[in-house]
Amino acid sequence: MDPRTNPYSPGAGNPPPEFAGRDQILEQADIALDRIKARRPARGIILYGLRGVGKTVLLNKISLEAESKKLYVVRIESPEDRSLPAILIPTIRSTLLKISRGKALKDKLAKAMRAVAGFANALKLKYSDIEVGLNFEKEVGLADSGDLEIDLTDLLTEVAEAAAENGTAIVLAIDELQYVQEEQLAALISALHRISQKQLPMTMIAAGLPQLLGQMGRAKSYAERLFEFTPIDKLDEAAAKEALCKPAIQEGAAYDNSAIREILRQTQGYPYFLQEWGKHSWNIAAASPITLQDATDATSAALAELDLSFFRVRFDRLTPTEKTYVRAMAELGAGPHRSGDIATILKKKVSTIAPIRGSLIKKGMIYGPSHGDTAFTVPLFDGFMKRTIPNFIAD
Repeated sequence: MDPRTNPYSPGAGNPPPEFAGRDQILEQADIALDRIKARRPARGIILYGLRGVGKTVLLNKISLEAESKKLYVVRIESPEDRSLPAILIPTIRSTLLKISRGKALKDKLAKAMRAVAGFANALKLKYSDIEVGLNFEKEVGLADSGDLEIDLTDLLTEVAEAAAENGTAIVLAIDELQYVQEEQLAALISALHRISQKQLPMTMIAAGLPQLLGQMGRAKSYAERLFEFTPIDKLDEAAAKEALCKPAIQEGAAYDNSAIREILRQTQGYPYFLQEWGKHSWNIAAASPITLQDATDATSAALAELDLSFFRVRFDRLTPTEKTYVRAMAELGAGPHRSGDIATILKKKVSTIAPIRGSLIKKGMIYGPSHGDTAFTVPLFDGFMKRTIPNFIAD
């Protein structure tokens, strides 16, 4: 069929043509945004789950909804190699400038800008990745102690006060939150706790991998009371079928029931993979309805593309010993697996391979769903490892 009218949109954070199975989550976020705007208490939302379940898509959609309500969104993606202060400073500064656009500076807004300057100057030696290029003065004693937890609390409090003064609210929208170091995560949680206590108009909607729950609990024990931890999982059969079929129906096309069953079996209901299989099925099919053979051919095409991109970029970040570890995991299947079973495959002691496991968790490749268990954060990654390293022999 014509690729020009292909309705599917696989990609990093690309919005799908149909948001199937996520209405309750979106309504939860919508209520929180309205309450924060009205200066009523509302817990922030932490979206957590595996790769490919649509966390970033949901975060982006919630951010757009916040902007439609005239709230200001501070958008951040946490990289592994940058500090939280370094990525916060330019985005906070930009947000304050947007609030002030076309207006005379009110007292709180001017003070918030001075807080940004003090914060940046006080912490630039501790966090060497901070780039200071600010065109407003700092205020002595405001967010400039050099202690991250104290200064971040001062900074975000002043920003929230400025938002209140201007009749709006701030939403921190942070993706890949698991990459923020725990000391810095603790400071962020502490700051948001203080803001919540003062009922100021600021909240956080964040997304991350499953290990984020443990990280936030270790950072601050009260995190579970400050945020709604919302699991994002693969779609159930009805929602997966809707996500696959409705975009095609809107373009005047359809699937044979056998094709639908095959695609749902291969994708396991993961939203990203549904988009990939839908795209390839559409491009391969000569005409509607899309057949079982089209779906089978789409599996070969989708896996080949995923192997070169979605899976490969994660594989290429691993050291040789890390690749051996995840290949041993793949030998056992999709998982989760006991650490002892992985050690047996590798012919090593559990204590010997523990540092490798820790490194892979830090890189976001695996996580521990329960004590002593290990699982991939990337669905279908076991199959990729077997295709990439077909003959596995432990060192």
